[in-house]
Amino acid sequence: MTTAKLFLHGVPDSPAIWRPLIAALDLGDTPVAVPALPGFTAPLPAGFPATKEAYADWAIGQAEALFVQHGPIDIVGHDWGALIAQRVAMLRPDLLRSWVISNAVIDPDYRGHRVARIWNTPVLGELFMALSKPAKLAEGLAAQGMPAAIAREEAEQWRSKDKRRAILKLYRSAKGLSFAHDWARDIDKLPAHGALIWGADDPYVPLPVAQRFAANTGIPLTVIDGAGHWAIAERSAEVAAALHRFWAAL
Repeated sequence: MTTAKLFLHGVPDSPAIWRPLIAALDLGDTPVAVPALPGFTAPLPAGFPATKEAYADWAIGQAEALFVQHGPIDIVGHDWGALIAQRVAMLRPDLLRSWVISNAVIDPDYRGHRVARIWNTPVLGELFMALSKPAKLAEGLAAQGMPAAIAREEAEQWRSKDKRRAILKLYRSAKGLSFAHDWARDIDKLPAHGALIWGADDPYVPLPVAQRFAANTGIPLTVIDGAGHWAIAERSAEVAAALHRFWAAL
């Protein structure tokens, strides 16, 4: 029986970021779920607080739905989706066959990148959001390796006030990107069947963060040379090959 896959995107992305990788994976009849984080491609659901805990609970619900239909799943996350996927793995290892994360990791010593710190700051974060125009955002994302068509698609969603509000709430619930006092305390709860795949030139979460995590936990790390934060889309064939090798060894 093929193992169902759950892909979780990050910030400021949407499910579109997974398109090149899923095409490269050529999964055939394998059940695949690529949901949008609540508030990212549609209005925020009524009463949804958009905190990191709320998104983790939502992702557990996504994993549970796949598990009921197909048994233990493979979860794959990028950026905030990676952090959420790890949290799912910590809290509900019974739902998973494996977990793989790319270019973000729950690490007690990581303190976030410059933009995360800006978004975490009241008033400054709102001002930064207001001044971040879709055209400039698309240009910046493409310059960092995101395929241009996807960059334009992702940037267009930036017009949504709900998406910008969700992002601010999410980052502020994590004090920027600081996990030392909560989620990082549960790293020892992560199931053994995990892996890291990293764009070597990531300016947001530098490679040494992944190397430190791999050294401390024994979780294998695949480095994609010549790729940045969006290696999953920039070098999708290489990432697909790494995923297939990992899954084949389970």
